[in-house]
Amino acid sequence: MTTTTLAVLVPLLPFLGATAGLLLGRTAPGFVRPLAVLPTLTSLVLAVLVAARQGGGRAVDAATELTPTGSVPIELALHIDGFAALVAVLVGVVASCVQIYSTGYLRDDPRYPSYAALVSLFTSAMLLVVYSGDLIVLLVGWEVMGICSYFLVGHYWETPEARAASLKAFLVTKLGDVPFLIGLFALAADAGSFRITTVLGTVASGGLHHPTLIALLLLAGVAGKSAQFPLHTWLPDAMAGPTPVSALIHAATMVAAGVYFVARLLPVFEASSAAMVVLAVMAAVTMAGSALTALAQDDIKRVLAYSTISQLGYMTGALAVGDRGAAVFHLLSHGAFKALLFLAAGVIIHAAGTNSLAAMSRMKDLRARVPDAYWTMTVALLALAAIPPFAGFFSKESVLAAAEHATTGHAERAPGAAGWIVLVVGLVTALLTAAYATRLWLLAFRGHGAEAPDHGRQPLVMNAVLWALAVPSLTFGLAYRVLPDWFGGSGLTPTLTTSVLGTGLALVGGLVTYGVWQRTTALAARAPLGALAAHPEADAGLVEAEAIASHTPAYGDVANAPDPADPGRVLLGPLHRHAAVGFHLDAVYDALFVRPVRAGARLVRFLDREVVETYVRAAGALPRLLGAAVRRAQTGNVQTYVSALLAGTVVLAVAALLVATGA
Repeated sequence: MTTTTLAVLVPLLPFLGATAGLLLGRTAPGFVRPLAVLPTLTSLVLAVLVAARQGGGRAVDAATELTPTGSVPIELALHIDGFAALVAVLVGVVASCVQIYSTGYLRDDPRYPSYAALVSLFTSAMLLVVYSGDLIVLLVGWEVMGICSYFLVGHYWETPEARAASLKAFLVTKLGDVPFLIGLFALAADAGSFRITTVLGTVASGGLHHPTLIALLLLAGVAGKSAQFPLHTWLPDAMAGPTPVSALIHAATMVAAGVYFVARLLPVFEASSAAMVVLAVMAAVTMAGSALTALAQDDIKRVLAYSTISQLGYMTGALAVGDRGAAVFHLLSHGAFKALLFLAAGVIIHAAGTNSLAAMSRMKDLRARVPDAYWTMTVALLALAAIPPFAGFFSKESVLAAAEHATTGHAERAPGAAGWIVLVVGLVTALLTAAYATRLWLLAFRGHGAEAPDHGRQPLVMNAVLWALAVPSLTFGLAYRVLPDWFGGSGLTPTLTTSVLGTGLALVGGLVTYGVWQRTTALAARAPLGALAAHPEADAGLVEAEAIASHTPAYGDVANAPDPADPGRVLLGPLHRHAAVGFHLDAVYDALFVRPVRAGARLVRFLDREVVETYVRAAGALPRLLGAAVRRAQTGNVQTYVSALLAGTVVLAVAALLVATGA
């Protein structure tokens, strides 16, 4: 079987599994789990074969014209180079782990068949984006992911939070997709084709007429899909969906699509220095602002959500200094440990009966209840904090090294200003990342107070997935020695300067947070929470659904009480209350956009009801009144008709006489 045939099957198999799952979900429920897991696993195996055959060498290209569209044809095209092959493997690994984990996590959920089918469709759409060699075909996968995210985030549609979050995610990402679509058409108009290879060839020959405008239009779509400032506010709210969905969206699909797109078309953005500086500023604000916000969050999933936004800022920062290899290296390593973090969080939420870190900090021995989640999440948090030798150290330091090269003028097409922005803010964010990672670990696993609830051991498949993802979280960073062959020889080795500074700041952030926690714990008076009224046999997904709307499924108001030992409050000080609400960006958007739109809608409704409808009703009422008057005159009495005729004749005669006399 040729490499092209294998590549076509990679996105096709999950799509067929999704279709079959939707059709057989009700009539043959026994086939739902095999149809969810087997096509995705098979797709992963084929993606590995494609990567092995591609080998980081010459790109695999194939195309056939999809439909004649005139001057700019649309083609069903493949373009698989080294990093596309690796990203497809990442998508397959995370999607397979999510599907296997979900068989235990949502085993009693009546909506599992539709959920599993949508996850498969989501996976197929992302794989289409990764392998596509045509921008319109890529756009199809891009938009299908947006639709799937709407349904998956709103899986628990009976809760207002899930409904609002799904709608917000859909609208915000579509807001960015409008300029994105315009930018794609502008790019194709200059290149004369939607083929990615043709577009890149046009850029290399200087054929783009408006590179800055095109790059900025495309960046708007990337900011929406990859949750970058200022269109990042939908991602934390999307935590209202099931935890496996969060792992899929954050680790391998949706938010990764924007970074992948910029990496794929990086020469387009490099053609404009202004666009690269804008990308650097966007990355800097995103990574630092989201790290500060993560340090103030109480919901464990929202901490991880803001962490994802911050880490995506590192990836876009690497792209802003022209290093595609470092960006995708961090994308791959982040995908492994972030999927692990979310799936381990799902186990912890089930055990604790709440999403609230404040409530978990009042539970003694929670880590003893979930030993697998405890150890694997510890590995993932160390990778997130970029502590050597974990995966995050190598990938994050490669980003900082790329920024350092840009500051010294060694980057060919990256402005020096972009390098300084990414380097300085990246180092500060390294300190903040270690601080919120340490805070999460301390509050979740080092609590005091009432005995943690005992739900028994989690299903074997869930724990097996955690350990499977712990392996790349620990070892994937060593792959930097072979990755340059997959990225055209791009150097990914961390430099001594950034390694020492980055690791030092991470250790400072972790140690300071631990010291603050020890001091505040010794001084704080703990409020007893009492025993958890939990059901050990309850489905984890149903427990999470209850925990979405509030953090008090069993603890009452005290679970929402601020934890006096929370080191985030001490570290942030007066900034804490602003960071806890995302620096009021939602309130700003509400004032600038939501309220004016609603006011305009109310005005239109008033004009429609009170003005337009009044004229419409009058236009219908006047003929009815005239008809009624005429109907009353039709009595059927001949004498009345003759009398009226004579009266009219007399009136006309008198009028004629008066007119003649006057004349």
